[in-house]
Amino acid sequence: MIRLFAALPIPEELRERLVALQGGVPGARWANSDQMHLTLRFIGEVDGNVAHDIDDALAGIRAPSFTLELAGVGEFGGKNPRALWAGVRPNDAILHLQKKIETALQRIGLPPESRKFSAHVTLARMKGASREKVAQFLTHHALFASGPFPVDHFVLFSSQLSHGGSIYHAERVYPLIPVP
Repeated sequence: MIRLFAALPIPEELRERLVALQGGVPGARWANSDQMHLTLRFIGEVDGNVAHDIDDALAGIRAPSFTLELAGVGEFGGKNPRALWAGVRPNDAILHLQKKIETALQRIGLPPESRKFSAHVTLARMKGASREKVAQFLTHHALFASGPFPVDHFVLFSSQLSHGGSIYHAERVYPLIPVP
């Protein structure tokens, strides 16, 4: 069995800026720079035959390249915050790509994603973090924004659970169509 997800890698210089945001929230497990990505579709654990079908389905996707900008920070969990994230400036191209991935995976028999897609880069996972400290983090970094960066491919990652968190490996890269 292999645990898979489709995602966009984040350029190194932007990952460094995201790491600079980290801190000030006791109880947060901050994401390692080399593990930062923008998940387009979590797939989960599948066997080798299904993984091959997933690869074939993703390889058939034709979508244009585009630029993306990160903007703002937020949290998931409400009264019991469980994750901090950097958001994405509204962008139709990423929604188009995510929908193509979702459709391709459903065509090979995978169930639909149960959660609504919300483009973000996870900065930290939390257990028992103070709501007040989270609010301070959000206020302090509310104006975070990146410049535009090119997106010319997406990646099928595998995820191995370890004692220190998940370790991600790029299994396959899928190019997007260059736009003149």
